[in-house]
Amino acid sequence: MKTFLGIDVSTTGSKALLIDSAGSVIASASTPHSLSTPRPLWSEQDPQDWWNATVNSIRTVLQQSGIPAGAISAIGLTGQMHGLVLLDKAGTVLRPAILWNDQRTQDQCDEIHARIGREKFIQISGNVALTGFTAPKILWVAENEPEIYAQVKHVLLPKDYIRYRLTGEFAMDKADGSGTVLFDLRQRDWSGELLNALDIPAEWMPPTFEGPEFTGGVSSGAATDTGLAAGTRVAAGGGDQAAQAVGVGAVEPGIIGLTVGTSGVVFATTPAALIEPEGRLHAFCHAVPGMWHFMGVMLSAAGSLQWYRDTLAPGMSFDDLLREAETVPAGSEGLQFLPYLSGERTPHPDPQARGAFIGLTIRHGRGHLTRAVLEGVAFGLKDSFTLIQNAGLERVVQVRASGGGTKGALWRQILASVLESELVTVNTAEGAAFGAALLAGVGAGAWLDVPAACRAAIKITGRTVPDDAQFDSYRQSYALYRELYPALKSSFAKMSA
Repeated sequence: MKTFLGIDVSTTGSKALLIDSAGSVIASASTPHSLSTPRPLWSEQDPQDWWNATVNSIRTVLQQSGIPAGAISAIGLTGQMHGLVLLDKAGTVLRPAILWNDQRTQDQCDEIHARIGREKFIQISGNVALTGFTAPKILWVAENEPEIYAQVKHVLLPKDYIRYRLTGEFAMDKADGSGTVLFDLRQRDWSGELLNALDIPAEWMPPTFEGPEFTGGVSSGAATDTGLAAGTRVAAGGGDQAAQAVGVGAVEPGIIGLTVGTSGVVFATTPAALIEPEGRLHAFCHAVPGMWHFMGVMLSAAGSLQWYRDTLAPGMSFDDLLREAETVPAGSEGLQFLPYLSGERTPHPDPQARGAFIGLTIRHGRGHLTRAVLEGVAFGLKDSFTLIQNAGLERVVQVRASGGGTKGALWRQILASVLESELVTVNTAEGAAFGAALLAGVGAGAWLDVPAACRAAIKITGRTVPDDAQFDSYRQSYALYRELYPALKSSFAKMSA
């Protein structure tokens, strides 16, 4: 029996997941990481902690499954995107990794736009320079830690440090590589123009590979550490969002991945390197060879409902809250909720944006408030759908939903009706690690290509069709919703000041 191992180096832990050639999960284990915030707005981790956690998770999965290490045909890698790992010429980590949620680099983002030109940078990389991305982190180290910068010989992302520890090879997949915003998006590889403009030596950047391509084999030393068989092939894999999309089957144009967790992500595969002209959507390479994707991110999706329950209805179950909201008509009788509790990214990259209930009257009760939260999050997600469709991907065939926010039938119905698209759930709940394992299986020849792997392993478990009787109400409510942020933006800034 052929089996495939997916490894996910997330912010909170390292996960190992073993599947068979039918896509069934055999065993899974996760080992937590610690997070360091040495200064306000900083977020760092020790790459050695990732390796220790990965080793533990692999050994646990091997023990749980009882499958000999030699039965693992290939390994796929995924993990948190945009983090910066710097190594010297001996392969030694020079400083703690700077993570995707680190906010120290706004000055460097401004510098990137000043050196290259904001519009030109968008046209090359597909994105604006944001504090979460890798490129401004490199500039920050150059400007603030010159003694470290002088020793740099290799730049890696988190999962690619694990690749280095497994194989001794420096390599990166194209999906994660494009997330550094040092890629020429259309060419699917490093941009010499961007690297030169930012004074980043091209030799620091590893060769890049398509998701199912192999980048090396497990070394004898890593085999001793992990219990894996030496020589086991390691596929390029993908950044966590691209691998998550593979894990739910969002690998073809028209099939949209929708994740409603603490944050919300809208993921749309594109057949070409489409770019939102103002950079309001992230545009990256997909882990699927020859494909790209748009991604919209809202910072408080299910997190908005969690905050609302904990703050205004503590001790009440989510089921009871949603049961009250079921009695309220679509549109919450004019009540609106802005879900900007943590600021926002898409379509308003504004850390000063605030959450708000707007339109309260004496008629509104708790059920109205609850439904307004659900609808406000749905409208926020629709913002990303609207941008994606206006940027060139006009046809939405199906939305594949995952995350805790999609477990309730009412919220699924609201989402389907607001988005005016069928919403489906699937049988896979293992996320990015599952997608990484599928990519490894494609590389090993278990499936012809990534879409074939998804068709074989992923099954639809539920469908929610939009209620066309609600379309007019939601179209009117959404039009009003879109007027609220521009009207309140300056007030939000004054509140923050």
